[in-house]
Amino acid sequence: MQTLPKERRYETLSYLPPLSDAQITRQLQYILDNGFIPGVEFSESSAPEQHYWTMWKLPLFNATSTNEILNEIKACRSEYSNCYIRVMGFDNVKQCQVLSFIVHKPTSSRY
Repeated sequence: MQTLPKERRYETLSYLPPLSDAQITRQLQYILDNGFIPGVEFSESSAPEQHYWTMWKLPLFNATSTNEILNEIKACRSEYSNCYIRVMGFDNVKQCQVLSFIVHKPTSSRY
């Protein structure tokens, strides 16, 4: 059995290889299928004690397709390529964030 290389792990899905746009699209479809409200956030640091990230625009309340969300992710990547970028899903019934995952790390070009 091979162990993972020693590197910092961030949050959900961080133990997997970098997600492709097709895999990100499937995760975004899961958010939409469950009625969660998607949002995009960025931060220069991914330190675990940092609980608050800066929002990239308002949450996408009226998003109906994954392409809308992917376009916002791409716009955030081009503007803040030196930051960590994550997507989160808000549950309007529970009134909280129910999932999040990183879609861009500043040290790599794809993730």
